[in-house]
Amino acid sequence: MVVALCTSGWTQLASAQEFTTRVIAVLDGDTVLIRRGDGVQKIRLADIDAPEVAQPFGASAKRSLGEMVLGKQVRVVSQAVDQYGRMVAHLGLDGLDVNTEQIRRGMAWEYSHYHSNKTLIALEAEARQAPRGLWAQRNPTPPWDWRKLHPNVDRHPVAQPGRADTVVRSIQPADPACSPRKHCSAMHSCEEALHYLQQCGGGTIDGDGDGVPCEKLCKK
Repeated sequence: MVVALCTSGWTQLASAQEFTTRVIAVLDGDTVLIRRGDGVQKIRLADIDAPEVAQPFGASAKRSLGEMVLGKQVRVVSQAVDQYGRMVAHLGLDGLDVNTEQIRRGMAWEYSHYHSNKTLIALEAEARQAPRGLWAQRNPTPPWDWRKLHPNVDRHPVAQPGRADTVVRSIQPADPACSPRKHCSAMHSCEEALHYLQQCGGGTIDGDGDGVPCEKLCKK
């Protein structure tokens, strides 16, 4: 039995869940979608906080995570469920802790509960000193401060191909497959909907902008 304990904004799992699954989408530098059963589950990487896609270095952090896990089988070790319904977890891949690797690469801030993860704190300090990743910027803004300053910005916008750090608010599809715009009724599977979302933007298939398209297909 899994017992849940409520803790300031998230629900801690008294018994961690561990399972292996495939990453089917990367939403930003600390959030992925995994296949689970007949649907999908959004995973928020525990103990780290990466730049939002719309802020400087956000697309680079997303690309770093995607290079590691997209389309691959990962080991999920869950810790909690947050207030947005995301599973908070560590991801493992071939003996590598993905969360820790994002910190080592300078792609995220250490954000452990009560800043208790000394390993991540030390790795962040090393990345700052190098400097690696986002720490090569002058005075990078922590994502928690950036979110307060930009409360209405889409957390998971679609980036324009070829311009990794540019955020596009609306997309005029160049691919004939993107025009006319498709609705969820035209999608035959969650994978098809996810592919369309990545290539053509959300539109009607991701009305709430949470990165999960066609929820009747993807949240079975």
